[in-house]
Amino acid sequence: MKRKRLLTMLAALTLGVVGALVPMVTAEAAAACVTPYNNSAVYTGGMTASYNGHNWTAKWWTQGEAPSTGGSNVWRDDGGCDGNSGGNGGGGSTCNYPNWVAQQYYPAGAIVRYTNGLYYQATHENPGYDPVISTWYWSPYSCTGGGGNNGGGNTGGFVVSEAQFNQMFPGRNGFYTYAGLTDAMKKYPSFATSGSDTVKKQEAAAFLANVSHETGGLVYIDEINQANWPHYCDYSQPYGCPAGQSAYHGRGPIQLSWNFNYYAAGNALGIDLLNNPNLVATNSSISWQTGLWYWMTGTGAAGTTSHNAMVNGNGFGTTIKAINSIECNGGNTGQVQSRINLYTRFAGILGVPTGGNLSC
Repeated sequence: MKRKRLLTMLAALTLGVVGALVPMVTAEAAAACVTPYNNSAVYTGGMTASYNGHNWTAKWWTQGEAPSTGGSNVWRDDGGCDGNSGGNGGGGSTCNYPNWVAQQYYPAGAIVRYTNGLYYQATHENPGYDPVISTWYWSPYSCTGGGGNNGGGNTGGFVVSEAQFNQMFPGRNGFYTYAGLTDAMKKYPSFATSGSDTVKKQEAAAFLANVSHETGGLVYIDEINQANWPHYCDYSQPYGCPAGQSAYHGRGPIQLSWNFNYYAAGNALGIDLLNNPNLVATNSSISWQTGLWYWMTGTGAAGTTSHNAMVNGNGFGTTIKAINSIECNGGNTGQVQSRINLYTRFAGILGVPTGGNLSC
């Protein structure tokens, strides 16, 4: 994300039965799911959340770590539950994938049921690494409905299913999770939900195409050219650069950069990104939120937001002008074509036409 296109943007009981034996029952009803997990919320010891078809209890303070039996071990698994399964949008009981086997080869895209009852998808091929430990090779996976036959259900009504998302980004960095994206969408409920079904899918494809271009297919979190990092501090701003002059380099799906953009995005999202810019590189939901923030509010040289451009029929080319206008009007035809090619491919995956006005 370049300064030229963003200077205008100043602005997440144990129930013990003792005594007499009780008759055995053939099935025990699962507990009701508690309030769904919120990736942006702060949880302290004893607080509960439902996630991936299970209820969970936080053992101590945590934020931004989705419930699992791995990670920092902050969450206690209270067992399966019935009802809304929370942040990952899928109940494990509806999946129908094979059990994970240690030391068995798995290609990228393989889906397995782990020993904790949850599902994981291989983001990179591996010789049977543990999904809870080797998180670079595996990402949490959710599905609804017919299990293996549908390849994963939509979350929160998103027009892109998790299976389609993985098809778009087969080599993505595990940091850029589908769950992180769908959680971030709660901040901007109009994203990919406005207009006809075709328009919704076109907007989703356009957004994902642009962030794919910005990150090399959702591979890079931090800006590659580190030599530019000391130049992303504008000391003319009254708030300065409290995190250090090199702290505001490009991060996340839209490569948020410059102190004034971290400041504006943080204010819009309710997160102190000026003092904590690295949240964009360490919290998947927050990272996705910054991408959606610019998509929904940034106009650049286009005179309209990327969201409005897709909803109002201006065409994909207008989103390029809103995001990086220096590529337009012959500025860099190769970069423009790269974005168009990605959009065309993603629209094809979603089964919709691209519409006109593809270039800028």
